[in-house]
Amino acid sequence: MTSADFEPSLDYVAVKMPRWDLQKFRFVSDKVTSEMKSVGEVMALGRNFEEALQKAVRMLNIGSIGLYPGTFDFEDLDTEVKRPTPRRIFAVAEALKGAWTPEQINIATGIDMWFLNRIAHCAAVSKELSELNEQPTKELLTKAKKAGFSDSSIGKLTETETEEIRSLRIKHGVTPVIKQVDTLAGEFPAQTNYLYLTYLGSEYDITFDPSDKRALVLGGGPYSIGSSVEFDWCCVQAAHELQNQGYKVSMVNSNPETVSTDYDECDALFFDELSEERVRDIIDLLSPDGVVVSMGGQIPNSLSPRLAKAGVPIMGTAPENIDRAEDRNKFSSLLDELEIDQPEWKEFSELSAALTFAEEVGYPVIVRPSYVLSGASMAVVHSDEDLSAYVTQSAFINKEAPIVVS
Repeated sequence: MTSADFEPSLDYVAVKMPRWDLQKFRFVSDKVTSEMKSVGEVMALGRNFEEALQKAVRMLNIGSIGLYPGTFDFEDLDTEVKRPTPRRIFAVAEALKGAWTPEQINIATGIDMWFLNRIAHCAAVSKELSELNEQPTKELLTKAKKAGFSDSSIGKLTETETEEIRSLRIKHGVTPVIKQVDTLAGEFPAQTNYLYLTYLGSEYDITFDPSDKRALVLGGGPYSIGSSVEFDWCCVQAAHELQNQGYKVSMVNSNPETVSTDYDECDALFFDELSEERVRDIIDLLSPDGVVVSMGGQIPNSLSPRLAKAGVPIMGTAPENIDRAEDRNKFSSLLDELEIDQPEWKEFSELSAALTFAEEVGYPVIVRPSYVLSGASMAVVHSDEDLSAYVTQSAFINKEAPIVVS
């Protein structure tokens, strides 16, 4: 009933992080200056800085599961810490594992000590997890979740399957609660359906009636080259159509500059990460009749096989058909079956074999990860050097997916 800038007294932290796609351009400096170079951004809500920061890192959709374990291998860590690039946050996190002290980084970079101490706290928790010889205790799991660690990062640090960590966490009752962004700082009752999940709360601000007919729409995540406003338009239209059909519609998205994250477009907006873990947490709390994955582009499409495997009802195109269109081998077999011509192509996990194939069919060739829509991580390469450089630099590629050369 009152405007959101009523009084700056808040019980949550918001971290906004730019999404850069500089790796798509051959001759662009990766140095971040005052020049506008980002193509989009994400916003993460949490109840402390660590939780919000690690969420934001995952939201960027660059294959990172958090600050730890590291997303990149740095040949020269010292240089990466000192240079302002999109990778710097990861270099700082790596350095805080012991190579540098927060004080040294503060002198070298000018980054405020408060932020460095918070990241150092995450480094300490990651060390504790990686030194374990057994399953993490309830206390350690709680501590890690409060510091923003995902189930998959806890799994990797403790050499345990992600699903096992999830089951253990649920068994111990370490689950997130739903908090409402209180635009009125608790001074007046706020009725916004602007929600986020956090491990730093003891009670739910809002609960959902299990008898309601519900649908969940997964948004498109951050804008990037090859993924833009059309996915947002699709998600909002889908939400409105489902409302017309009598559903209470919830949206999950992390991009602050879209219509789908206007909290009055749907019945509930979860301003949160589009990861398998978080979507399943929300599904556990909502019990929707179905989830729409096909409107938000690559991010929700990639989640569909894993959600289906977890028993989540998917609305629209069946997950196995989404997979058949996304997986190059399956799609290629379908084209052969239907006698439709296609360019020669092969999938590779080894550079040497990819180089041999490229020479056989002749340059230029298109290179991309197997599971990718439109322009993300895709490149036209004209020589062996180009191809080698693409493969070694493509840290933004999901490592589970091999590369395709066509």
